[in-house]
Amino acid sequence: MKPVNIKSQLQPLPPKPLSWIPVWVSLLAIIILLAVNDLGLSFVEVIGGLGDIVEYLSRYRSPNFTNLGEYFILMGQTLAMALWGTAIAFVMSFVMAPLAAKNLTPHPIIYHLTRELFNFMRAMPDLLLALIFVAAVGLGPLPGVMALGFHTAGFLGKFFAESMERVNPGIYEAVSATGASFLQQIMFAAWPAIIREVVGYTLYIFDRNVRMAAVLGLVGAGGIGLALQQNLRTFRYDESAALIIVMLVSIVAIDYLSASIRSRLA
Repeated sequence: MKPVNIKSQLQPLPPKPLSWIPVWVSLLAIIILLAVNDLGLSFVEVIGGLGDIVEYLSRYRSPNFTNLGEYFILMGQTLAMALWGTAIAFVMSFVMAPLAAKNLTPHPIIYHLTRELFNFMRAMPDLLLALIFVAAVGLGPLPGVMALGFHTAGFLGKFFAESMERVNPGIYEAVSATGASFLQQIMFAAWPAIIREVVGYTLYIFDRNVRMAAVLGLVGAGGIGLALQQNLRTFRYDESAALIIVMLVSIVAIDYLSASIRSRLA
C-alpha cells in the first residue's frame, strides 16, 4: 500500500502579516529629528554644559537651617493655601457637579454649559491664573488660593459628575418614587452613593494643590515659594537649599499620608 503524503494534503500557511513596527519607529524618528531641527536643539551644547550644571548644583550643597522655624511657618502658609484652594474647589464642585451629570441635570443646555465651564477651568493653567490674580489683588496667598480653587474646581466637578452618572439608576428611582424634589434626590441619593469617591478625589486634589501652592509662590502668590524666589534672586543658595529640603520633606510626607488614606477607602 502506497504511503499517503500528509504534507501534500495540508493547506499552505497564510503569508506572514506585515509588521507596522518599523514604519512607526521610522515615523517617530522623523518627527524627533524635525522637532530637534525646528527647535534648534544641540546635544553637543547640552553635553558641553554638563560641567556648568554640576557647578551650579554644587552651590546648594550647604543648606542653612538657621531660620528653620521661619521656614516651617512659610510651609504652613503654603499648606493653608492648598487647603483653602481645595475647599473653594470642593464647594464650587458640590454645587455644580449635579448639573453636569447627564442623569440628574434639569436640562441638556444646563448640562452642556456646566461641562464646558469645567473644561474652561481645567484648561486655564494655575500659573497663568495666579499671575492674573496677583495683578488684580496684589502679592500674597490670596491670589494663590483663588487660582488653585478656580482651576481644580474643574477637575473635582468632572470627577463628581461622572461618579454620579455611574450610580445605579434604581437608587435615583427609589428616592424619586417617594416624591423627592431635585435637590432631595441629590442630597439623599447622589452624594451618599459616591461618598467614597468624593473623599478620595478631594484628597487627591489636596495632595496636588500642595505641590502647586509651592510653585505658585514663585510668581508672587506667597508661602514658601515666594521666599525661595527671593533667595534665588539674591543668590543665597544655602538658604534656598534649606527651603527646598523643607518643601520636599513636607510634600513627600503629605503624599504618603494622602495615599494611605485613599488606599483605606478603596
